[in-house]
Amino acid sequence: MAKANETAAPCAETSAKITEAARPTRRRSLQAFGPWLRRLIFYLALLALWQIIANSGIWPDYLLPTPGEVFSDLVAGFGSGGQYLQASLVSLQRLAIGYAISLVLGVALGLLMARIRLFNETVGSLVLGLQALPSVCWLPLAVLWLGLSEQAIIFVVVMGALFSITLGVDAGVKNTPPIYLKAARNLGARGLALSLQVVVPAALPAILTGLKQGWSFAWRSLMAGELLFFTLSLGNLLETGRDLNDAAQVVSVMFVIIAIGVAINSLIFAPIERRVRERWGLQPT
Repeated sequence: MAKANETAAPCAETSAKITEAARPTRRRSLQAFGPWLRRLIFYLALLALWQIIANSGIWPDYLLPTPGEVFSDLVAGFGSGGQYLQASLVSLQRLAIGYAISLVLGVALGLLMARIRLFNETVGSLVLGLQALPSVCWLPLAVLWLGLSEQAIIFVVVMGALFSITLGVDAGVKNTPPIYLKAARNLGARGLALSLQVVVPAALPAILTGLKQGWSFAWRSLMAGELLFFTLSLGNLLETGRDLNDAAQVVSVMFVIIAIGVAINSLIFAPIERRVRERWGLQPT
């Protein structure tokens, strides 16, 4: 009997240790699940408030649809014919072309502004001024120069994103700590190697901020540009819903635009930002 008790004691101690070790894991799981639960409760409360206001009769049905009507419009838009899907693909294609052009031009301009003093004093002042100009102001000029065409829409997208990317690259390169450059030069780094191995990694957080801001401006500019002429796109679906007094379509397209924006941020920019923060020790790996 004594031997049995002696044998059971280590087993009990081992079980207790396993339980204690498992508690932090459960705690982390609950902490990870907590934000999602709070978001779910928040959005359910918003939907309930929306439903209450829509049923109150303050505004007519064609001005303020219920969540159910918007959901039905989304199902119909993605269902027969996939009109919303086709419009999303057209808008994303325009966004990709415009953002790619602004990315190439913005990185080149930003590097020139950061490395060449004369360029910074001349072109840099112009970029600062144009950055303050809302992208919608380029719409009339785009129509005058390029007419009602795809090129006009892409032009508006480029002008909306270009200057944010340029200033982000410029700020990142200029804010590189001088001690990094001195250490790299002492180790023999020069020219392209110095730029690629020292300057760009050090400037990456600021550059990424400029790229992300440029993307958001490009997305907004695209929605404004797609109001220029009739073609299947998300911006045009918004205009069509307004012309038909179909608030359900307007709100449902707005949800599609929001969903695409969140998806691009979550799938592209958020992972890159996480890696950069981990590299700089700002976030645990």
